Amino acid sequence: MNQSILVCDRQRTRSVNLRLLRRSVGILLRDLLGLEHFCLGIHLVETSEIVRLNEGFLRHKGSTDVISFDYAERQRRSSKPTHSPASIEGEIFICLEEAVSQARKFHVSCQKELARYVIHGVLHLCGYDDLSVGQRRRMKLEEDRLLQELARKIPLAELAKAALKNQKARRRTQYSVS
Repeated sequence: MNQSILVCDRQRTRSVNLRLLRRSVGILLRDLLGLEHFCLGIHLVETSEIVRLNEGFLRHKGSTDVISFDYAERQRRSSKPTHSPASIEGEIFICLEEAVSQARKFHVSCQKELARYVIHGVLHLCGYDDLSVGQRRRMKLEEDRLLQELARKIPLAELAKAALKNQKARRRTQYSVS
C-alpha cells in the first residue's frame, strides 16, 4: 500500500497549517474516498505561478483557483473513466490569493475555500470533470458532500491564519505512510 502526500507552500498570502492540511488530505483520500494507493502533491502558489501554469499547460489566459495534473490519466484513457478509482497519482496547484478573493465573494472563510479547492482538485484526479453544466452540477454536489464530511472530522478554521508577516514563504513538508 503506497500512500504519499507532499505539501509545498510557496505563497505569502496566508500562513497555512501544513500539518493539518496534510492530515485533512489523508482523511479525504483514505477515509472519505476509500483510496488505498495515492501519490499526491499539493502546491500552494502565488498568482504569478498559477498564471504561468494556466497559460503554459492549459492554454487559458490569466489566473485560476486550482489546477490538477493527473499522472495516471494515460491508464484511465484506455478504459471508461471512473469516479471511484483504486488509486490516484498527481499534483494539485492552488492559488491562495484566489481562495481569499472567492471566499469574500461567496461569504465563506478562506479556510473553507482552501479545503474546497483541495477537494475539487482531488475529484478531478478521480475522474470528475466540470466542462458541461451537468458535469459541473454533479461535481459540485460531491464537493459539497465531501466538504461537509471533512468539516466534521477536522477544524477547518485552523487551516490558515491571517496574512503572512515576516515568515518564510517557502516551506516543504512530506508525509508518507507505508
